[in-house]
Amino acid sequence: MPSTGVRKGSGASRVADAPVLSDIEDILGPEGLLARQVRGFAHRPQQAAMAEAVMQAIEAGESLIVEAGTGTGKTFAYLVPALLLGQKVIVSTGTRNLQDQLFLRDLPRVREAMASPVKVALLKGRANYLCVHRMELALQDARGHPRDTLRVLLKVRDWSHATQRGDIAEIGEVSEDSPVWPLVTSTTDNCLGQDCPAWSRCHLVEARRQAQEADLVVINHHLLCADFAIKGAGFGELLPSADVFIIDEAHQLPDVASNFFGSTLSTRQISELVTDTRAEYHREAGDLPKILDQLDRLDKAGKDLRLAFEKQPQRGAWQDIESDSAIGEAIQGLQTRLQELDGMLAAIEGRGKGLDSCHERCKALSALLGSLCSPEEPEQVVRWFEVFGHSLRLNSTPIDIAGVFSEQMLLHPASWIFTSATLAVGDSFSHFQRQLGLTGVRTGKWDSPFDFQHQALWYVPRGMPPPSDRGYVKAVMREAIPLIEASGGRAFLLFTSYRALNEAADILEEGDLGYPMLVQGEMPKAELLRRFVEAGNAVLLGTSSFWEGVDVRGEALSLVVIDKLPFASPGDPVLQARLDAIRDGGGNPFMQYQVPQAAIALKQGVGRLIRDVSDRGVLVMCDPRMLKKSYGHTFLAAMPDFARTRDPAVARAFFS
Repeated sequence: MPSTGVRKGSGASRVADAPVLSDIEDILGPEGLLARQVRGFAHRPQQAAMAEAVMQAIEAGESLIVEAGTGTGKTFAYLVPALLLGQKVIVSTGTRNLQDQLFLRDLPRVREAMASPVKVALLKGRANYLCVHRMELALQDARGHPRDTLRVLLKVRDWSHATQRGDIAEIGEVSEDSPVWPLVTSTTDNCLGQDCPAWSRCHLVEARRQAQEADLVVINHHLLCADFAIKGAGFGELLPSADVFIIDEAHQLPDVASNFFGSTLSTRQISELVTDTRAEYHREAGDLPKILDQLDRLDKAGKDLRLAFEKQPQRGAWQDIESDSAIGEAIQGLQTRLQELDGMLAAIEGRGKGLDSCHERCKALSALLGSLCSPEEPEQVVRWFEVFGHSLRLNSTPIDIAGVFSEQMLLHPASWIFTSATLAVGDSFSHFQRQLGLTGVRTGKWDSPFDFQHQALWYVPRGMPPPSDRGYVKAVMREAIPLIEASGGRAFLLFTSYRALNEAADILEEGDLGYPMLVQGEMPKAELLRRFVEAGNAVLLGTSSFWEGVDVRGEALSLVVIDKLPFASPGDPVLQARLDAIRDGGGNPFMQYQVPQAAIALKQGVGRLIRDVSDRGVLVMCDPRMLKKSYGHTFLAAMPDFARTRDPAVARAFFS
């Protein structure tokens, strides 16, 4: 490999040969390393071109936004330059599942083929790692747990003796929502840090140490934004410094960042504080029963606040509740109980590290509740609430994160590579750039290498009623059922609301379709997908989480039906505040925000159909607005180059 200079990574400094661009061809070309050594690898010119653009951006210390269509192979296109250049790299992707896929499957294949000496590490948020101390406390209180929880707890104990990484994803048979996980993992609230008696055995500390020493670290967007938002908290910096940040599935980043640059208080945090303080009191004090009485009062105040929202919708804006005296009294009651507990714990400060930690949490929650009720800059944030079955969340979210995020980029000087299959609206990246405050950034767009004209057919039915019509879902199913029969099942039906999904499920149940039917919400997403692929002729009904991140290749999926253009719910308080801000600034919120956002979401849904060079299928887009409204051209520009028809007979014949 010819050397053109010396590079030093800021995290794990080492001298490395800086490759010339021809090295990309040596690795990703038709006769390259990956073609010779990786089973199933196929040379794609788009992939090589993207890799060269990424290489150039990293070497120049610049930032780059890249849209790479389905099948481009964008993961290899950014991993190859990242491994070649010898700099400190952080790769962030959308979810923990994608993290595992990248670290356990894609990255090892490329490293092995390239014989790369680059040291790599996987790092997740603290809730993904076993906390030995909390597990031991839970085992000491074994009689206090329900039988089913205790059985899982003992399984976790047995696993803890064998695990190297302490990643709870290793116990696949325990569901993600099992009540055992809060017992055996830590939060920033209840972590004792270096005062923890199990500090030397902490899996999180070890994972972060490995990340600091590695050349390439794989994380997810939640961890990236958490690091930006809480510098100096807990262990200090969560992530090492880096020369390069590669943001995969970058279209998800604005929403994730909005959550982390805001603040949230939940009644679950209150109940966890009560539980932990009670346990630490029995361990470290035991002679002040008034504290136990106060904990009971605080627990009741948290429950009373949740009950005060009983008549409210699931989501709503803060101004909707400001005149509700019952809610105001419940919030004040909770604040009073927190302040009373704060005083009691201050009086016994120094009794024990566990109680002192609970005292700090109590003060922090009291301050957070105060800032949520009276924010310093109310015009910069939207305050809103979420009501769940047994809990409540009070939130404060920035209306615009562009300034906050661009400031973080300045604080982390590096090459920033943003990539996804869906970032552009037509050929423009302006919507994505506005969301994150990305100015003066190079862009690149490589379309899918698939032969869409022959592999896929796009069918738009004639005579559909407007989506607001009460009979709209029935009209969608009238179009869908003959095509499901023609395709022999093998279908995704994607809806923009649970109401429409449930109505469609009822219609299929009554019609006795004759194919296995899988409905989102009946079981975990991973199990639904497993059964869908295993059946080979199933019909799956899903909403938002099935519009993206789902990769079903082969004949199991040959039909995708989309009921409506995926405009976000106008009742969402955060969305409404952002639209109002655009309107107040003299802009057009519908065309500037809602349409581009929906066009990107549509591209994600359409992308479920063709996942490989041998896939074939029909896409049904039922919403007549796509062809009738003036803004429809934005959605048309977002569509892949499928063959098109409005004749249902042609659509059915495609399957024969």
